[in-house]
Amino acid sequence: MRKKECIREVADLNQINRCIESLNEVEGSVDRLVDILKLAANDVRLNILYLLSKEDELCPCDLSDILDMSVPAVSQHLRKLKDGGLVETERDGQTIFYSLNPLFNEILSPNFDHINDNNLLEVLAA
Repeated sequence: MRKKECIREVADLNQINRCIESLNEVEGSVDRLVDILKLAANDVRLNILYLLSKEDELCPCDLSDILDMSVPAVSQHLRKLKDGGLVETERDGQTIFYSLNPLFNEILSPNFDHINDNNLLEVLAA
C-alpha cells in the first residue's frame, strides 16, 4: 500500500469503514457496469445502442445503411454487444434482427435522454 499524504486532522473511521464495506458489497455489480460502459464507450456501438433504444429491432443491413458502414464492420460491433449481453437477437428466415436487452435499456436510457434533449454539450461546457 502506498503512503498517503493527507492534511485532515481527524479521520472519521466509521465513515471510512462504512464506505469500504459498501464498496465490497457492490464489487461484482461495479465490475459488470464497467464492462457495460466499456462496450458503450465506442462511438459506433453507442450509436447502435441508441438506435436500438429508439426502434424495436434492426438488422445489420439496416444499421449498415444508417451508419454508412460495411455490413461486416457493423456485425463485428453487434457481436461484441451480443457477447456482452447488451443486445438480443431474433432470426426471421435468414435475417437476424437485433434489439436492446430490456435490462440494459434501464441503465442506458438516462444517457439517451440527455442525447435526445441535446443538452450534453451544455452540461459538459458548464
